[in-house]
Amino acid sequence: MLSASQPDPVAAPLLRLAGIRKTFAGVTALDQVDFDVRGGEVHAVCGENGAGKSTLMKIMSGVYQPDAGTIAFEGHRQVFASPRVAEAHGVVMIHQELNLIPHLSVAENIFLAREPRRGWFIDRKRLHADAQRCLARLGVAIDGQLPVRGLSVAQQQMVEIAKALSMNAKVVIMDEPTSSLTEAETGQLFKVIHELKRAGVGIVYISHRLDEMAGIVDRVTVLRDGFHIRTMDFAETSVDEIVSLMVGRSMDEKFPPRHRVPTSEVLLAVRDLQIKDVFGPVSFDLRRGEVLGFAGLIGAGRTELARAVFGADPVDGGSVSLYGRELAIRSPRDAIAHGIAYLSEDRKAQGLAIGMTVAQNITLANMDAVCGRGGFIRFDKEAATARRFIDTLGIRAFGPQQIARFLSGGNQQKVVIAKWLFREARVIFFDEPTRGIDVGAKYAIYQLMDQLAAQGIGVVLISSELPEILGLTDRVAVFHEGRLMRVLQTGETSQEEIMHFASGRNGAGAAGSASHEQTAVSP
Repeated sequence: MLSASQPDPVAAPLLRLAGIRKTFAGVTALDQVDFDVRGGEVHAVCGENGAGKSTLMKIMSGVYQPDAGTIAFEGHRQVFASPRVAEAHGVVMIHQELNLIPHLSVAENIFLAREPRRGWFIDRKRLHADAQRCLARLGVAIDGQLPVRGLSVAQQQMVEIAKALSMNAKVVIMDEPTSSLTEAETGQLFKVIHELKRAGVGIVYISHRLDEMAGIVDRVTVLRDGFHIRTMDFAETSVDEIVSLMVGRSMDEKFPPRHRVPTSEVLLAVRDLQIKDVFGPVSFDLRRGEVLGFAGLIGAGRTELARAVFGADPVDGGSVSLYGRELAIRSPRDAIAHGIAYLSEDRKAQGLAIGMTVAQNITLANMDAVCGRGGFIRFDKEAATARRFIDTLGIRAFGPQQIARFLSGGNQQKVVIAKWLFREARVIFFDEPTRGIDVGAKYAIYQLMDQLAAQGIGVVLISSELPEILGLTDRVAVFHEGRLMRVLQTGETSQEEIMHFASGRNGAGAAGSASHEQTAVSP
Protein backbone atom coordinates (compact mmCIF):
# COMPACT_ATOMS: atom_id res chain seq x y z
CA MET A 1 0.00 0.00 0.00
CA LEU A 2 1.24 3.49 -0.82
CA SER A 3 1.92 5.88 2.03
CA ALA A 4 -0.03 9.12 2.21
CA SER A 5 2.87 11.06 0.76
CA GLN A 6 3.42 8.79 -2.24
CA PRO A 7 1.69 9.35 -5.58
CA ASP A 8 -0.30 6.49 -7.08
CA PRO A 9 1.76 5.44 -10.13
CA VAL A 10 -1.36 4.40 -12.07
CA ALA A 11 -3.56 7.33 -11.08
CA ALA A 12 -5.01 9.43 -13.89
CA PRO A 13 -3.14 12.73 -14.26
CA LEU A 14 -4.75 15.86 -12.86
CA LEU A 15 -3.24 17.88 -15.70
CA ARG A 16 -2.05 16.50 -19.02
CA LEU A 17 -0.48 18.31 -21.98
CA ALA A 18 -0.03 16.44 -25.26
CA GLY A 19 1.76 17.41 -28.47
CA ILE A 20 2.34 21.01 -27.33
CA ARG A 21 3.93 23.31 -29.90
CA LYS A 22 4.66 27.04 -29.48
CA THR A 23 6.55 29.47 -31.70
CA PHE A 24 7.51 33.12 -31.29
CA ALA A 25 8.29 35.22 -34.37
CA GLY A 26 8.90 32.06 -36.35
CA VAL A 27 11.28 30.57 -33.75
CA THR A 28 10.13 27.31 -32.16
CA ALA A 29 10.12 27.39 -28.35
CA LEU A 30 8.34 24.02 -27.84
CA ASP A 31 7.80 21.19 -30.30
CA GLN A 32 5.58 18.12 -29.69
CA VAL A 33 6.03 18.25 -25.90
CA ASP A 34 4.07 15.84 -23.66
CA PHE A 35 3.78 16.39 -19.91
CA ASP A 36 1.49 15.44 -17.05
CA VAL A 37 1.24 15.83 -13.28
CA ARG A 38 -0.66 13.52 -10.92
CA GLY A 39 -2.34 14.27 -7.64
CA GLY A 40 -0.04 13.91 -4.65
CA GLU A 41 3.23 14.10 -6.58
CA VAL A 42 5.99 16.60 -7.27
CA HIS A 43 6.95 16.51 -10.95
CA ALA A 44 10.12 18.49 -11.65
CA VAL A 45 10.87 20.10 -15.01
CA CYS A 46 14.57 20.51 -15.76
CA GLY A 47 16.44 22.07 -18.65
CA GLU A 48 18.92 24.77 -19.51
CA ASN A 49 17.79 28.35 -19.85
CA GLY A 50 16.07 28.53 -23.22
CA ALA A 51 15.02 24.85 -23.10
CA GLY A 52 11.34 25.81 -23.00
CA LYS A 53 10.54 25.35 -19.29
CA SER A 54 9.04 28.80 -18.76
CA THR A 55 7.04 28.60 -22.00
CA LEU A 56 5.58 25.24 -20.93
CA MET A 57 4.68 26.61 -17.49
CA LYS A 58 2.99 29.65 -19.01
CA ILE A 59 0.93 27.43 -21.28
CA MET A 60 -0.14 25.35 -18.26
CA SER A 61 -1.18 28.47 -16.38
CA GLY A 62 -2.97 30.26 -19.23
CA VAL A 63 -0.42 32.98 -19.92
CA TYR A 64 0.23 31.61 -23.44
CA GLN A 65 -1.98 29.59 -25.77
CA PRO A 66 -0.34 26.66 -27.60
CA ASP A 67 -0.13 26.77 -31.39
CA ALA A 68 -0.83 23.03 -31.44
CA GLY A 69 -1.58 20.29 -28.92
CA THR A 70 -4.17 19.74 -26.21
CA ILE A 71 -4.62 20.37 -22.49
CA ALA A 72 -6.77 18.16 -20.28
CA PHE A 73 -7.63 18.86 -16.65
CA GLU A 74 -9.20 16.12 -14.50
CA GLY A 75 -9.83 14.12 -17.66
CA HIS A 76 -11.64 16.88 -19.55
CA ARG A 77 -10.19 18.89 -22.39
CA GLN A 78 -9.71 22.53 -21.39
CA VAL A 79 -8.68 25.83 -22.90
CA PHE A 80 -7.00 28.08 -20.35
CA ALA A 81 -7.63 31.41 -22.07
CA SER A 82 -6.00 33.38 -19.23
CA PRO A 83 -4.34 32.87 -15.85
CA ARG A 84 -7.65 33.75 -14.19
CA VAL A 85 -9.36 30.89 -16.07
CA ALA A 86 -6.58 28.47 -15.07
CA GLU A 87 -6.84 29.57 -11.43
CA ALA A 88 -10.61 29.07 -11.52
CA HIS A 89 -9.97 25.45 -12.48
CA GLY A 90 -7.39 25.09 -9.70
CA VAL A 91 -4.11 25.58 -11.59
CA VAL A 92 -2.00 28.24 -9.86
CA MET A 93 1.50 29.40 -10.76
CA ILE A 94 4.03 30.95 -8.39
CA HIS A 95 6.29 32.99 -10.66
CA GLN A 96 10.00 33.40 -10.07
CA GLU A 97 9.52 37.11 -10.80
CA LEU A 98 7.62 38.49 -7.83
CA ASN A 99 4.17 39.74 -8.82
CA LEU A 100 3.36 41.75 -5.72
CA ILE A 101 2.10 45.33 -5.43
CA PRO A 102 4.65 47.13 -3.23
CA HIS A 103 2.39 49.76 -1.63
CA LEU A 104 -0.31 47.26 -0.61
CA SER A 105 -0.13 45.24 2.60
CA VAL A 106 0.86 41.60 2.79
CA ALA A 107 -2.76 40.58 3.43
CA GLU A 108 -4.05 42.68 0.54
CA ASN A 109 -1.53 41.04 -1.80
CA ILE A 110 -2.43 37.53 -0.68
CA PHE A 111 -6.14 38.07 -1.35
CA LEU A 112 -5.88 40.60 -4.17
CA ALA A 113 -9.23 40.73 -6.05
CA ARG A 114 -10.55 38.05 -3.67
CA GLU A 115 -10.91 40.12 -0.50
CA PRO A 116 -13.58 38.97 2.00
CA ARG A 117 -16.40 41.50 2.17
CA ARG A 118 -19.04 42.67 4.54
CA GLY A 119 -21.67 44.19 2.32
CA TRP A 120 -20.02 46.72 0.03
CA PHE A 121 -16.89 47.00 2.16
CA ILE A 122 -13.79 44.84 2.63
CA ASP A 123 -13.90 42.89 5.89
CA ARG A 124 -10.40 43.87 7.02
CA LYS A 125 -10.52 41.95 10.27
CA ARG A 126 -11.24 38.71 8.40
CA LEU A 127 -8.77 39.67 5.64
CA HIS A 128 -5.89 39.92 8.09
CA ALA A 129 -6.98 36.83 10.04
CA ASP A 130 -7.13 34.75 6.85
CA ALA A 131 -3.76 36.09 5.71
CA GLN A 132 -2.14 35.24 9.04
CA ARG A 133 -3.49 31.69 8.79
CA CYS A 134 -1.86 31.30 5.35
CA LEU A 135 1.44 32.68 6.64
CA ALA A 136 1.27 30.51 9.77
CA ARG A 137 0.84 27.45 7.54
CA LEU A 138 4.23 28.35 6.06
CA GLY A 139 5.68 28.96 9.50
CA VAL A 140 6.50 32.56 8.56
CA ALA A 141 6.46 35.35 11.13
CA ILE A 142 5.33 38.24 8.91
CA ASP A 143 2.79 40.86 9.96
CA GLY A 144 -0.01 40.79 7.38
CA GLN A 145 -0.59 44.52 7.81
CA LEU A 146 2.92 45.53 6.73
CA PRO A 147 3.38 46.98 3.23
CA VAL A 148 5.18 44.57 0.90
CA ARG A 149 7.79 47.18 -0.10
CA GLY A 150 9.35 46.87 3.36
CA LEU A 151 9.95 43.11 3.09
CA SER A 152 13.09 41.34 2.01
CA VAL A 153 13.14 39.39 -1.26
CA ALA A 154 12.91 36.13 0.71
CA GLN A 155 9.89 37.38 2.66
CA GLN A 156 8.19 38.52 -0.54
CA GLN A 157 8.74 35.05 -2.00
CA MET A 158 6.99 33.52 1.00
CA VAL A 159 4.08 35.93 0.51
CA GLU A 160 3.79 34.71 -3.10
CA ILE A 161 3.62 31.12 -1.87
CA ALA A 162 1.02 32.04 0.75
CA LYS A 163 -1.02 33.72 -1.98
CA ALA A 164 -1.05 30.50 -4.03
CA LEU A 165 -1.96 28.39 -1.00
CA SER A 166 -4.89 30.70 -0.25
CA MET A 167 -6.51 29.68 -3.56
CA ASN A 168 -6.84 26.01 -2.52
CA ALA A 169 -5.22 24.98 -5.79
CA LYS A 170 -5.30 21.42 -7.15
CA VAL A 171 -2.13 21.97 -9.20
CA VAL A 172 0.59 24.37 -8.01
CA ILE A 173 3.39 25.38 -10.39
CA MET A 174 6.50 26.54 -8.51
CA ASP A 175 9.09 28.36 -10.62
CA GLU A 176 12.38 28.58 -8.70
CA PRO A 177 10.60 28.88 -5.32
CA THR A 178 13.79 28.59 -3.24
CA SER A 179 16.00 30.96 -5.24
CA SER A 180 15.68 33.72 -2.62
CA LEU A 181 15.11 31.60 0.49
CA THR A 182 17.46 30.78 3.32
CA GLU A 183 18.15 27.17 4.24
CA ALA A 184 15.67 27.39 7.11
CA GLU A 185 12.99 28.93 4.88
CA THR A 186 13.62 26.28 2.23
CA GLY A 187 13.18 23.58 4.85
CA GLN A 188 9.86 25.10 5.88
CA LEU A 189 8.74 25.28 2.25
CA PHE A 190 9.54 21.59 1.80
CA LYS A 191 7.34 20.79 4.80
CA VAL A 192 4.50 22.67 3.11
CA ILE A 193 5.14 20.77 -0.13
CA HIS A 194 4.88 17.44 1.71
CA GLU A 195 1.64 18.64 3.31
CA LEU A 196 0.25 19.55 -0.13
CA LYS A 197 1.24 16.13 -1.47
CA ARG A 198 -0.60 14.41 1.36
CA ALA A 199 -3.63 16.51 0.51
CA GLY A 200 -3.53 15.23 -3.09
CA VAL A 201 -2.24 18.44 -4.70
CA GLY A 202 -0.09 18.01 -7.79
CA ILE A 203 3.04 20.16 -7.82
CA VAL A 204 5.08 21.14 -10.87
CA TYR A 205 8.52 22.14 -9.63
CA ILE A 206 11.21 24.07 -11.50
CA SER A 207 14.59 24.58 -9.86
CA HIS A 208 18.18 24.89 -10.98
CA ARG A 209 19.24 23.53 -7.60
CA LEU A 210 19.13 19.88 -8.60
CA ASP A 211 20.64 18.65 -5.34
CA GLU A 212 17.69 19.97 -3.33
CA MET A 213 15.16 17.87 -5.27
CA ALA A 214 16.01 14.51 -3.67
CA GLY A 215 13.76 15.04 -0.66
CA ILE A 216 10.62 16.12 -2.51
CA VAL A 217 10.57 15.17 -6.22
CA ASP A 218 8.82 12.01 -7.48
CA ARG A 219 9.30 12.34 -11.25
CA VAL A 220 11.45 14.54 -13.44
CA THR A 221 11.02 15.63 -17.06
CA VAL A 222 13.99 16.99 -19.00
CA LEU A 223 13.57 19.49 -21.84
CA ARG A 224 16.29 20.54 -24.27
CA ASP A 225 15.98 23.09 -27.08
CA GLY A 226 12.18 22.93 -26.89
CA PHE A 227 11.97 19.12 -27.11
CA HIS A 228 10.84 16.56 -24.53
CA ILE A 229 13.96 14.48 -23.90
CA ARG A 230 12.86 12.06 -21.16
CA THR A 231 10.56 11.59 -18.16
CA MET A 232 11.95 9.46 -15.30
CA ASP A 233 11.23 8.44 -11.72
CA PHE A 234 13.56 10.60 -9.68
CA ALA A 235 14.58 7.68 -7.46
CA GLU A 236 15.84 5.81 -10.53
CA THR A 237 18.10 8.53 -11.92
CA SER A 238 20.91 10.78 -10.66
CA VAL A 239 21.81 14.44 -10.78
CA ASP A 240 24.68 13.66 -13.17
CA GLU A 241 22.31 11.89 -15.57
CA ILE A 242 19.81 14.76 -15.42
CA VAL A 243 22.55 17.29 -16.13
CA SER A 244 23.86 15.24 -19.06
CA LEU A 245 20.36 15.05 -20.54
CA MET A 246 19.89 18.80 -20.03
CA VAL A 247 23.05 19.92 -21.77
CA GLY A 248 23.44 17.01 -24.20
CA ARG A 249 26.97 16.34 -22.99
CA SER A 250 28.86 15.20 -19.90
CA MET A 251 29.42 17.84 -17.25
CA ASP A 252 32.35 16.37 -15.36
CA GLU A 253 33.70 19.81 -14.41
CA LYS A 254 31.43 22.25 -12.61
CA PHE A 255 33.93 25.10 -12.99
CA PRO A 256 36.02 25.99 -16.05
CA PRO A 257 39.82 25.78 -16.06
CA ARG A 258 41.45 29.09 -15.24
CA HIS A 259 43.19 31.14 -17.90
CA ARG A 260 44.25 33.99 -15.66
CA VAL A 261 47.26 34.83 -13.53
CA PRO A 262 46.35 37.62 -11.08
CA THR A 263 48.93 40.36 -10.74
CA SER A 264 50.09 42.04 -7.54
CA GLU A 265 49.02 45.42 -8.91
CA VAL A 266 46.25 46.94 -6.81
CA LEU A 267 43.42 47.99 -9.09
CA LEU A 268 40.80 49.05 -6.55
CA ALA A 269 41.63 50.12 -3.00
CA VAL A 270 38.85 50.65 -0.46
CA ARG A 271 39.84 52.23 2.84
CA ASP A 272 37.70 52.58 5.99
CA LEU A 273 34.45 52.69 4.04
CA GLN A 274 31.39 52.62 6.25
CA ILE A 275 27.67 53.20 6.54
CA LYS A 276 26.82 53.51 10.23
CA ASP A 277 24.80 50.61 11.63
CA VAL A 278 25.15 48.76 8.30
CA PHE A 279 28.82 47.92 7.79
CA GLY A 280 32.36 49.02 8.44
CA PRO A 281 34.72 50.57 8.55
CA VAL A 282 35.96 48.12 5.90
CA SER A 283 39.22 48.13 3.93
CA PHE A 284 40.22 45.76 1.12
CA ASP A 285 42.23 45.63 -2.13
CA LEU A 286 41.20 44.20 -5.48
CA ARG A 287 44.10 43.29 -7.75
CA ARG A 288 44.18 43.54 -11.51
CA GLY A 289 43.15 40.26 -13.12
CA GLU A 290 41.83 38.69 -9.92
CA VAL A 291 38.46 37.30 -8.87
CA LEU A 292 37.87 38.28 -5.24
CA GLY A 293 35.04 36.54 -3.40
CA PHE A 294 32.75 38.14 -0.82
CA ALA A 295 31.40 35.42 1.50
CA GLY A 296 29.13 35.65 4.51
CA LEU A 297 25.72 34.84 5.88
CA ILE A 298 22.56 36.87 5.19
CA GLY A 299 22.95 40.31 6.77
CA ALA A 300 26.75 40.24 6.60
CA GLY A 301 26.83 43.50 4.60
CA ARG A 302 28.36 42.19 1.36
CA THR A 303 25.76 43.68 -0.99
CA GLU A 304 25.62 46.91 0.99
CA LEU A 305 29.40 47.32 0.66
CA ALA A 306 29.27 46.72 -3.10
CA ARG A 307 26.42 49.22 -3.51
CA ALA A 308 28.39 51.79 -1.50
CA VAL A 309 31.48 51.42 -3.72
CA PHE A 310 29.17 51.76 -6.74
CA GLY A 311 27.70 54.98 -5.32
CA ALA A 312 24.17 53.57 -5.00
CA ASP A 313 24.04 54.30 -1.25
CA PRO A 314 25.62 57.30 0.56
CA VAL A 315 28.50 56.49 2.89
CA ASP A 316 29.47 58.00 6.24
CA GLY A 317 33.20 57.85 5.65
CA GLY A 318 36.09 56.20 3.85
CA SER A 319 37.64 56.33 0.41
CA VAL A 320 37.72 54.44 -2.89
CA SER A 321 40.78 54.61 -5.15
CA LEU A 322 41.36 53.25 -8.65
CA TYR A 323 44.96 52.74 -9.78
CA GLY A 324 46.08 54.80 -6.79
CA ARG A 325 43.85 57.80 -7.57
CA GLU A 326 41.13 58.58 -5.04
CA LEU A 327 37.70 58.86 -6.63
CA ALA A 328 34.79 61.11 -5.78
CA ILE A 329 31.82 58.75 -6.10
CA ARG A 330 28.50 60.30 -5.14
CA SER A 331 26.26 58.32 -7.46
CA PRO A 332 26.28 55.31 -9.80
CA ARG A 333 26.84 57.77 -12.65
CA ASP A 334 30.19 58.73 -11.08
CA ALA A 335 31.17 55.08 -10.57
CA ILE A 336 30.27 54.15 -14.16
CA ALA A 337 32.28 57.09 -15.48
CA HIS A 338 35.33 55.72 -13.62
CA GLY A 339 34.79 52.18 -14.97
CA ILE A 340 33.14 50.56 -11.92
CA ALA A 341 30.11 48.34 -12.65
CA TYR A 342 27.65 46.51 -10.41
CA LEU A 343 25.43 43.58 -11.44
CA SER A 344 22.58 43.46 -8.94
CA GLU A 345 21.25 40.12 -7.68
CA ASP A 346 17.81 41.39 -8.74
CA ARG A 347 18.67 41.75 -12.43
CA LYS A 348 15.08 42.35 -13.52
CA ALA A 349 14.45 45.27 -11.16
CA GLN A 350 17.91 46.84 -11.05
CA GLY A 351 19.96 45.43 -13.92
CA LEU A 352 17.68 45.40 -16.94
CA ALA A 353 15.09 47.62 -18.55
CA ILE A 354 12.97 44.53 -19.19
CA GLY A 355 10.51 46.34 -21.46
CA MET A 356 13.30 47.48 -23.78
CA THR A 357 15.10 45.51 -26.48
CA VAL A 358 18.33 43.58 -26.14
CA ALA A 359 20.09 46.24 -28.23
CA GLN A 360 18.77 49.09 -26.09
CA ASN A 361 19.85 47.34 -22.88
CA ILE A 362 23.36 46.61 -24.12
CA THR A 363 23.99 50.22 -25.17
CA LEU A 364 22.12 51.85 -22.28
CA ALA A 365 25.20 52.67 -20.19
CA ASN A 366 27.22 53.95 -23.16
CA MET A 367 24.77 55.85 -25.35
CA ASP A 368 27.37 58.30 -26.65
CA ALA A 369 29.06 55.43 -28.47
CA VAL A 370 25.99 54.77 -30.64
CA CYS A 371 24.84 58.36 -31.16
CA GLY A 372 25.65 60.50 -34.14
CA ARG A 373 25.56 64.23 -34.68
CA GLY A 374 22.94 66.06 -32.69
CA GLY A 375 22.72 63.26 -30.15
CA PHE A 376 20.45 61.07 -32.28
CA ILE A 377 20.79 57.31 -31.91
CA ARG A 378 22.25 55.50 -34.90
CA PHE A 379 20.04 52.44 -34.85
CA ASP A 380 22.25 50.60 -37.34
CA LYS A 381 25.22 51.00 -35.00
CA GLU A 382 23.13 50.05 -31.98
CA ALA A 383 21.96 46.86 -33.72
CA ALA A 384 25.49 46.01 -34.92
CA THR A 385 26.82 46.42 -31.36
CA ALA A 386 24.11 44.14 -30.02
CA ARG A 387 24.76 41.49 -32.68
CA ARG A 388 28.47 41.52 -31.78
CA PHE A 389 27.75 40.79 -28.11
CA ILE A 390 25.01 38.29 -28.94
CA ASP A 391 27.59 36.34 -30.93
CA THR A 392 30.49 36.85 -28.50
CA LEU A 393 28.57 35.91 -25.34
CA GLY A 394 26.30 33.33 -26.94
CA ILE A 395 23.10 35.15 -26.01
CA ARG A 396 20.08 33.13 -27.13
CA ALA A 397 17.80 35.79 -28.59
CA PHE A 398 15.71 36.10 -31.73
CA GLY A 399 17.80 39.17 -32.56
CA PRO A 400 18.80 42.63 -31.29
CA GLN A 401 15.15 43.75 -31.23
CA GLN A 402 13.89 41.02 -28.90
CA ILE A 403 12.38 42.43 -25.70
CA ALA A 404 14.57 41.54 -22.72
CA ARG A 405 11.57 40.39 -20.67
CA PHE A 406 11.20 37.33 -22.89
CA LEU A 407 14.78 36.09 -22.50
CA SER A 408 15.62 33.27 -20.11
CA GLY A 409 17.36 34.14 -16.84
CA GLY A 410 20.83 33.15 -18.03
CA ASN A 411 20.50 35.15 -21.22
CA GLN A 412 19.21 38.18 -19.31
CA GLN A 413 22.33 37.97 -17.16
CA LYS A 414 24.51 37.88 -20.28
CA VAL A 415 22.80 41.02 -21.59
CA VAL A 416 23.65 42.82 -18.35
CA ILE A 417 27.28 41.66 -18.65
CA ALA A 418 27.32 42.83 -22.28
CA LYS A 419 26.14 46.27 -21.15
CA TRP A 420 29.15 46.67 -18.88
CA LEU A 421 31.59 45.20 -21.39
CA PHE A 422 30.42 47.74 -23.95
CA ARG A 423 31.04 50.40 -21.31
CA GLU A 424 34.60 49.01 -20.91
CA ALA A 425 34.29 48.56 -17.15
CA ARG A 426 37.54 47.96 -15.28
CA VAL A 427 35.97 46.68 -12.04
CA ILE A 428 32.81 44.56 -12.00
CA PHE A 429 30.86 43.49 -8.91
CA PHE A 430 28.81 40.32 -9.57
CA ASP A 431 26.11 40.01 -6.88
CA GLU A 432 24.71 36.44 -6.83
CA PRO A 433 25.19 36.24 -10.64
CA THR A 434 23.93 32.66 -11.01
CA ARG A 435 20.80 32.88 -8.85
CA GLY A 436 17.96 31.24 -10.76
CA ILE A 437 20.23 30.09 -13.60
CA ASP A 438 20.62 26.49 -14.74
CA VAL A 439 23.83 24.48 -14.55
CA GLY A 440 24.75 24.91 -18.22
CA ALA A 441 24.22 28.67 -18.15
CA LYS A 442 26.14 28.87 -14.88
CA TYR A 443 29.17 27.34 -16.57
CA ALA A 444 28.95 29.95 -19.33
CA ILE A 445 28.80 32.78 -16.76
CA TYR A 446 31.78 31.26 -14.94
CA GLN A 447 33.75 31.20 -18.20
CA LEU A 448 32.90 34.85 -18.84
CA MET A 449 34.12 35.86 -15.38
CA ASP A 450 37.38 34.00 -15.90
CA GLN A 451 37.83 35.63 -19.32
CA LEU A 452 37.18 39.09 -17.87
CA ALA A 453 39.80 38.58 -15.18
CA ALA A 454 42.25 37.24 -17.78
CA GLN A 455 41.82 40.55 -19.63
CA GLY A 456 42.96 42.45 -16.53
CA ILE A 457 39.50 43.38 -15.24
CA GLY A 458 39.02 43.20 -11.48
CA VAL A 459 36.09 40.95 -10.56
CA VAL A 460 34.29 40.77 -7.21
CA LEU A 461 31.99 37.77 -6.78
CA ILE A 462 29.33 37.99 -4.07
CA SER A 463 27.86 34.53 -3.62
CA SER A 464 26.01 32.56 -0.95
CA GLU A 465 27.19 29.29 -2.55
CA LEU A 466 30.53 28.36 -1.02
CA PRO A 467 31.40 25.80 -3.74
CA GLU A 468 31.03 28.68 -6.23
CA ILE A 469 33.32 30.89 -4.14
CA LEU A 470 35.94 28.13 -3.84
CA GLY A 471 35.66 27.15 -7.51
CA LEU A 472 36.07 30.61 -9.01
CA THR A 473 37.96 33.02 -6.78
CA ASP A 474 41.62 33.70 -6.05
CA ARG A 475 40.97 35.16 -2.59
CA VAL A 476 37.88 35.35 -0.43
CA ALA A 477 36.88 38.15 1.96
CA VAL A 478 34.66 36.83 4.75
CA PHE A 479 32.12 39.14 6.38
CA HIS A 480 30.06 38.93 9.54
CA GLU A 481 27.45 41.51 10.57
CA GLY A 482 29.07 44.32 8.61
CA ARG A 483 32.65 43.48 9.61
CA LEU A 484 35.38 42.10 7.39
CA MET A 485 36.63 39.17 9.46
CA ARG A 486 39.41 37.80 7.29
CA VAL A 487 40.77 37.68 3.72
CA LEU A 488 41.80 34.13 2.81
CA GLN A 489 43.74 32.58 -0.04
CA THR A 490 41.09 30.46 -1.76
CA GLY A 491 43.46 27.61 -2.64
CA GLU A 492 44.45 27.23 1.01
CA THR A 493 41.07 27.44 2.73
CA SER A 494 37.89 25.37 2.99
CA GLN A 495 34.13 25.73 3.39
CA GLU A 496 34.55 24.95 7.08
CA GLU A 497 37.05 27.76 7.65
CA ILE A 498 34.98 30.27 5.68
CA MET A 499 31.92 29.39 7.78
CA HIS A 500 34.05 29.68 10.91
CA PHE A 501 34.67 33.36 10.23
CA ALA A 502 31.26 34.00 8.62
CA SER A 503 29.60 33.00 11.88
CA GLY A 504 31.62 35.61 13.76
CA ARG A 505 34.38 33.53 15.31
CA ASN A 506 37.98 34.74 15.30
CA GLY A 507 41.10 32.66 15.64
CA ALA A 508 42.22 29.75 13.49
CA GLY A 509 39.45 28.11 11.48
CA ALA A 510 39.03 24.55 10.36
CA ALA A 511 41.80 24.87 7.79
CA GLY A 512 44.27 26.24 10.28
CA SER A 513 46.02 29.60 10.23
CA ALA A 514 48.19 29.09 7.15
CA SER A 515 45.61 30.59 4.84
CA HIS A 516 45.17 33.76 6.87
CA GLU A 517 46.37 36.48 4.55
CA GLN A 518 44.76 39.30 6.49
CA THR A 519 43.24 39.60 9.92
CA ALA A 520 40.06 41.49 10.59
CA VAL A 521 40.28 44.98 9.16
CA SER A 522 37.31 46.48 10.90
CA PRO A 523 36.90 46.67 14.66
